[in-house]
Amino acid sequence: MVGRRSQRWSAEDPDAPGAQGWPEPVCPLCERPIPHRARSSLHHLTPKLKGGTHRGTVRLHQICHSAIHARYSEAEIAKRLADLEALRTDPEIARFLAWVRGRPDDFHAATRMTRARRSARRKV
Repeated sequence: MVGRRSQRWSAEDPDAPGAQGWPEPVCPLCERPIPHRARSSLHHLTPKLKGGTHRGTVRLHQICHSAIHARYSEAEIAKRLADLEALRTDPEIARFLAWVRGRPDDFHAATRMTRARRSARRKV
């Protein structure tokens, strides 16, 4: 295991999901299994900076988690996207989800911040 928030399980790890016949966890956003070899991380449904320190978290594929934070600010996540159903129905993430569902369960690629977020960050 690598860290508390971001995990990559080794094949020999007896506590790894699926190692002892335990079912692999499922990413609640893209609804694909998270195999033991895939990168994953915890996502705070309400960002910690916006009061979500002791509220719910979910384990997501790292690519799904990165896609959320590349597209939306912490404030926007806290205001209107603090639940999985709201995230799934948002048009930007819905396009991403349609694309990523066609990829293997352990697929990962670097995620760039959207052009609109990059230009907004420069203005600040």
